[in-house]
Amino acid sequence: LSIRCRTESVYIETKRCWQFYEKRTLGGRNMNESKIKEFENIIEKDYTNTCGIVVMKDNKLIYENYYNKCDKENKIHIYSITKSIISILIGIAIDKGYIKNIDENILNFFPDYKVQDNEKTIQNIKLKDIMSMIVPYKFKEEPYVEYFTSDNHLKFCLDLLGGDENIGQFRYAPVIGPDILSGVISNSTNQSVLDFARENLFKPLGINIDGNIIFNSAEEQFAFNQSVDINGWVCDKSELNTAGWGLTLSPTDMAKIGQLYLNGGVFNCKKIVSTDWIKKSTSVHSKFNDLSYGYLWWILDKDSFAALGDGGNTLYVNKAKNIVISITSLFVP
Repeated sequence: LSIRCRTESVYIETKRCWQFYEKRTLGGRNMNESKIKEFENIIEKDYTNTCGIVVMKDNKLIYENYYNKCDKENKIHIYSITKSIISILIGIAIDKGYIKNIDENILNFFPDYKVQDNEKTIQNIKLKDIMSMIVPYKFKEEPYVEYFTSDNHLKFCLDLLGGDENIGQFRYAPVIGPDILSGVISNSTNQSVLDFARENLFKPLGINIDGNIIFNSAEEQFAFNQSVDINGWVCDKSELNTAGWGLTLSPTDMAKIGQLYLNGGVFNCKKIVSTDWIKKSTSVHSKFNDLSYGYLWWILDKDSFAALGDGGNTLYVNKAKNIVISITSLFVP
């Protein structure tokens, strides 16, 4: 219920901010300074954890602003937007033939993993099921402490995958579960997730990620969540990068990713991910009440989709308006 309320709140706020911005700021393409100031006053009053906002329309930067002593160089922990980056990497891996297709059984990627004798559900789970959040897990409340202190996130998540419930019911997994997708990328490409991302996504987009981040204490992790100057991607002790959280990006970095999807997988005249994958990943594959979900993307309506992370981190793409909005924010409860 808490996940539902939080997700619906982010969805409503994203849509409300877009409507305000469209009607008050972008009307007629003449940037009205008084309306911009009104918009910025709302941010400063009601969204004090905001770090940066970038807006692109028709492939051009038309607005950017920064808060909390940040500038365009500051990278922020983007939480669940990391999931949508993983979705892009899965698509690239399929494009390049590392992964046959989205219908592959998940256990095909982990031949050395031993399934418990009485475990039946996990044997029928496909890659697309995890990516559309319709797989069951063997817990009611996520065991966060055990996960964060585990040396091997992949095995931890695989051990909790499955259970008594059926495949097909939407169950959003914020942290525990998505790391299985990191294992899929790493095992199928024989590269670390970060190395594969650098080569096939980040470098072509001009995005720099310094390296892996490993926490040695809870205090280090808490500091990371409030940092505005740590550049990297969290990984466990086995150097498997996280899939549900843990990546840092700037608003400009995210805007490039949004523009990549808006332009059909092309950036600077180079094809990075197939148009077919973009269409598939941003189509509806599961639903939770009035919310629709693709392959690790939230589908808002027929023309728009978004990557959403805790604290208000947002990457919003509207095909009809030819617009991309990216927002980085610090975590607040």
